[in-house]
Amino acid sequence: MAYTFDVDDVAFLRSPEGERALAEVAGLPLTSSSRLADTATAREVAGRRFAPAVLETVALRRRAAAKLSGADEWLFTDSALQQATATPVARLRAARLAGRDVHDVTCSIGADLAEIALLARRCVGSDLDEVRLAMARGNLVARGARAGLVRADALRPVTTGTTVLADPGRRDGTGRRRWNPDDLEPPLRELLAAHHGRDLVVKCAPGLDFDLVPADAEVELISLGGQVREASVWLGELAEPGAHRTATVLRGDGGVALRITDAEPDDCPVRDTGRWLVEPDGAVIRAGLVRQYAARHGLGQLDHRIAYLTGDTPPPGVRAFRVLEQGKYSEKSLRALLRRHGVGRLEILVRGLDVDPDALRRRMKLSGDAAATVVLTRVGDTPTAVLCEAELT
Repeated sequence: MAYTFDVDDVAFLRSPEGERALAEVAGLPLTSSSRLADTATAREVAGRRFAPAVLETVALRRRAAAKLSGADEWLFTDSALQQATATPVARLRAARLAGRDVHDVTCSIGADLAEIALLARRCVGSDLDEVRLAMARGNLVARGARAGLVRADALRPVTTGTTVLADPGRRDGTGRRRWNPDDLEPPLRELLAAHHGRDLVVKCAPGLDFDLVPADAEVELISLGGQVREASVWLGELAEPGAHRTATVLRGDGGVALRITDAEPDDCPVRDTGRWLVEPDGAVIRAGLVRQYAARHGLGQLDHRIAYLTGDTPPPGVRAFRVLEQGKYSEKSLRALLRRHGVGRLEILVRGLDVDPDALRRRMKLSGDAAATVVLTRVGDTPTAVLCEAELT
């Protein structure tokens, strides 16, 4: 069970004594086999009262390293870290709020606020959790960011004339995500009512039910390093004119690889398999922008219900699949296809068919030196296998 911090823990961890203890414990292995020795060392340098807080903080910083810039100087709780916005995504959102007066009404430990404060004209953060607010104060200092912090309820506005950012709680007591906007804490409906008439952006889980957000909102799906991370609901003047769905694809380094909206043309034919297959990024698929993506890059769909696209020239900078051979799918025909090509290492991608890739791979009894990818999908009513070589374009 995660350690429960209090404000005295935060004060100690930010003190010179606490920082020395954190530096000492940061060099320990913190494995299950070293637990007793690590705990003894932590008690020596931090005392019995604060040793658990020091151990938990070092463990959380290690987990946060791939998510937050400067994580080795931050303080978190376990649940706050789970929900914290990854730094590249926070920077993307902050760029749309640049030059504004911004109020982050659910600032938590300050992951968004630290980036917004560097670009906004003025900003303030608020939260009901005193421990998270205390952590946020130190985290902002660590990032060289300035923002006012106040304890306040997100549903009881304490500022006027500001642009509002909200990141409502998206997990229940078991850690499972909430997908319905009315199940958030606080619920989306109540946030909209509390901040009616204000420019507002609400961070939500990527499984958000689009039918339950206001019709005039822009819903942006964001992926980072190939993984769909979140949805942002933009309202008021923050919403891009004419756009109701947006997909933004960030590379692993945080740079924008793609931004596409439903305001773009969606002329996309269904066509026979070309030289290449392309599967758009998950944010594009989740935002329902496969046709717009295809139209932008001169691609067609194998089937109007399937997200796989095809053409003779793949988009630049993506993982695409050079087509080697295609045929009607059955396990017998696939086994023969793989033997003809000497495939011993196989990636199996499936859309539109009920196939377990791991179980199928075992049944194929692969042998050979070649590596390949097989795309199993449905073209019309026909189950189809397309054997490919994956390449970075």
